[in-house]
Amino acid sequence: MAPTKTGKAASVAEKVKKEKVYHPQSRKAGQLARKALRKGKMGSQASVRGKKHNHLADVYNFFYSCIPETGELSLDELHAIVRDIWLTRHDDELAEEQAARRKGRPKSVKETKLEEVNLRESEEYRTGLEVIDLTHPPTVELFRRWDQKEVAFIQLLRFIRISSTNPDSVVVSRPGKHHTIVGSAKPLIPTNDDDDAPQLVEVETQMVVDG
Repeated sequence: MAPTKTGKAASVAEKVKKEKVYHPQSRKAGQLARKALRKGKMGSQASVRGKKHNHLADVYNFFYSCIPETGELSLDELHAIVRDIWLTRHDDELAEEQAARRKGRPKSVKETKLEEVNLRESEEYRTGLEVIDLTHPPTVELFRRWDQKEVAFIQLLRFIRISSTNPDSVVVSRPGKHHTIVGSAKPLIPTNDDDDAPQLVEVETQMVVDG
């Protein structure tokens, strides 16, 4: 009489029997491969979105910390913050990397990335850097209510572009969506009446906001 299988052996055999092995060229194998690939892509996209979200939160938190206790910033003060604080925030870290590198040795990955960030952001500031409009009273007042976490809240605020090559020029890049901001002030553009003293004039616009 043939020996009977123990409970454990029977369980293993049953499990192996249930697991199907598909031929690599079969339609089912292709479906499983596509499913795994799609799952992997979704995970990668979520990771990228998460990193972008964290980066934006860091940027907005920096400008949140620049809000004055009372009132708002002047345009000159906003430029000074961008030029002297924001664009130089990596300088100490970059100097440490350069000091740690022995003569004749190639740059570290970190040093290279920091230099690339500095160059990219300096170029953005030269051609037109988009920032939250900390010179606009309704925007500053609304920004003070931010919880420093929810990035979507920032979309309610007004954004402007400022540049190092034309520091007196202000371009409203995003007018803001909150009811306290929409229509509270007209966008500004520089005039050419006096080349030595650039001025800003209001431009009539009509904005429609959903909801």
